[in-house]
Amino acid sequence: MIELNHLKKRKVLVVNSDITNKNTTNGQSICNLIEALEERNLSVIVATTYNDGIASITSDASICCVFVDWTSEEDNADSHSQALKLLQEVRRRNKTVPVLLMAEHACLETLTLETMELANEFIWMQEDTAEFIASRSIALIKKYFDQLLPPFTKALFNYTNGSPEYSWAAPGHQGGVAFTKSAVGREFLDFFGENLFRTDTGIERDSLGSLLDHSGPIKDSEAYAARVFGAHQSYSVLNGTSGSNRAVMSAVVGEGQFALCDRNCHKSIEQGLVMTGGIPVFFIPTRNRFGIIGPIPKSQFQPESIQQKIDAHPLKQLAVDPKPVYSVVTNCTYDGMCYNAKQAQDLLAESVDTIHFDEAWYAYARFNPLYRDRFAMRGNPAEHDAAGPTVFATQSTHKLLAALSQASYIHIRNGKKPIEHSRFNESYMLQSTTSPLYAIIAANEIGAAMMDDQQGEALTQEVIDEAVDFRLALAKVHAAFAAKGEWFFSPWNAPDVIDAETGKKVPFMSASKQQLTTDPECWVLRPGENWHGFEQLEDDWCMLDPIKAGILVPGMGDDGEMQETGIPAAVVTAFLYQHGIVPSRTTDFMVLCLFSVGITKGKWGTLINVLIEFKKHYDSNTPLSVCLPDLAASHAENYAGMGMKDLCDEMFAYMKTSQMDKLQAAAFSHIPTPVKLPRAAFQDHMAGRCELLSLDKLAGRISAVGVIPYPPGIPIVMPGESFGTTEQPWLQYIYSIAKWGKKFPGFEKELEGAELKDGQYYIWALKN
Repeated sequence: MIELNHLKKRKVLVVNSDITNKNTTNGQSICNLIEALEERNLSVIVATTYNDGIASITSDASICCVFVDWTSEEDNADSHSQALKLLQEVRRRNKTVPVLLMAEHACLETLTLETMELANEFIWMQEDTAEFIASRSIALIKKYFDQLLPPFTKALFNYTNGSPEYSWAAPGHQGGVAFTKSAVGREFLDFFGENLFRTDTGIERDSLGSLLDHSGPIKDSEAYAARVFGAHQSYSVLNGTSGSNRAVMSAVVGEGQFALCDRNCHKSIEQGLVMTGGIPVFFIPTRNRFGIIGPIPKSQFQPESIQQKIDAHPLKQLAVDPKPVYSVVTNCTYDGMCYNAKQAQDLLAESVDTIHFDEAWYAYARFNPLYRDRFAMRGNPAEHDAAGPTVFATQSTHKLLAALSQASYIHIRNGKKPIEHSRFNESYMLQSTTSPLYAIIAANEIGAAMMDDQQGEALTQEVIDEAVDFRLALAKVHAAFAAKGEWFFSPWNAPDVIDAETGKKVPFMSASKQQLTTDPECWVLRPGENWHGFEQLEDDWCMLDPIKAGILVPGMGDDGEMQETGIPAAVVTAFLYQHGIVPSRTTDFMVLCLFSVGITKGKWGTLINVLIEFKKHYDSNTPLSVCLPDLAASHAENYAGMGMKDLCDEMFAYMKTSQMDKLQAAAFSHIPTPVKLPRAAFQDHMAGRCELLSLDKLAGRISAVGVIPYPPGIPIVMPGESFGTTEQPWLQYIYSIAKWGKKFPGFEKELEGAELKDGQYYIWALKN
């Protein structure tokens, strides 16, 4: 349990306007209460207005008890309305924190049923002593903390805070003691703190349960997560959603079975194909003029389209089953494309019995109505169609919720082909460890606990609010510069929205914030709209996630052609890095920033200020030695004497003449010919039946590895696929990446699967 002791003060909030007037009876009573609370080692925060109380509640989640004086301020209908608003905000954020309502008998008639339901207890200040009230609050606080933690975390805290043990088992650091025997070890221990090492214990502790057997508190924890995330069964995974994806695929795909795969897939899906020997049948996502990867057209999910893909597959003769057994779709995508998951599931269910939504970047969707129908674990799990498909969702709790890195969940809703636990667990254990770090299990569970009940909606709504505030602020700054005939960055979203009250189209920056943060219609991609530019789009098929905030740079025209001048997004990102700002991803024309539970107004406010500073440097052509000193120093021979505008102009001109955007579009619009299955290519690679070749020798060869350019992060060539000829788009685009890196050192594009030696790219290919 969480203990109350003299080593740590717990915070209590007292909301009362009489605290400043000790000469009144009520004022003296409040002062006596505060003194009694402080004598019990509680740290008292005083708010003299209800608005101050709301500010305290929203900014400090460590408050463990709240006293609210119903008679504060004017003690009339208006002040009672404010008090009710405070109580509602407390409960919106924390359903179980003790709330004590202070009142007088004369005020009973003003207390509504709603008010009374929001409080735990009532205090009559003139009748009970301060000592009694303080003692009563201590009892409530102890009960609150005893019930606060979810199952495994509670067991771990109890174990760690319990009687110290003499362990003769692993791990060898023995609660951190080993680190104290070395100067370097001592630094390591002091940096992370003793509790991390005391909770890092071996699997012999029965009181903590077993991760691999799913027993004890770990079993309870996974059942807890299933309830929170809306699953029939959930599994806690400690090696990220990469491990989750591989576990799912290993459990449901066999050698020679067709697997319907989103080409916009994570590397772990490729690894799953390598492990299982499945035959990938790819869905091809759309792409727009900015290089942003869009949704897979709905038409590709139709049974007829899927069958056509299977019939035309060059390796169909290797299939042991003509029917696909599995499908995986990335939802939502890295850039924020959210499918109508209900429609996608219904369509895919006509072709396959097992559907997997890779929701690594989307673990929060269930907890906010903005995303309704656009995630896997929708609605009540008890209402899942038992005659329908079995549905998996794999989610990285650590990415945009609050957990340690590598924390992930597998969520399952069973259908007509249910996943039996003991069978699935064999696949799970294949991706797990016999030496789990219990802190990651606890962090995963805490990530779930923070979404439980109403606080999940409260926290996710804050993220959406912050993201919309940022988009609005950026749009307004863009408009202000445009009014002066000047350039600036703009948010990637619809330029106009339909006002819900008038039915008329209004500029995005003038739209109601309330509507933007609650109405999904503001974010749905409509067919034919130029701002997104995705083709083959059906209405309500895809929505832009507002918390994936794309910042567009100038330079790409509405017609899909590059303008005369522009600003490469890579230079903007370099400038942001120089100022301690780390974006999530950069494409040719967009800088992507992800809003998460940990984002604050200060972070995005600073981001806009730095973007304005970039504009100043560009407009005045500030020397790179001043505005990008690290780049200028590292590559003096390339950028000597250049200013910010010089660099942007030269880089943009090269982008235009080399037609990199056209080459990228062509490369990702078509799939190379598969000659071998990914598994067979991998086995040849591991057996040494391959050779490392320079780009000029890859024509006509078969790739032994997945080749993935970043951006956009989609495989351009999968293991077992042919590189094609030098006239075909895949090698042409890879060539352009290599030339870019030589032309602009410091701005090299990442090419996963390739090795860079002496300025040359080399890629593993199978021997002829």
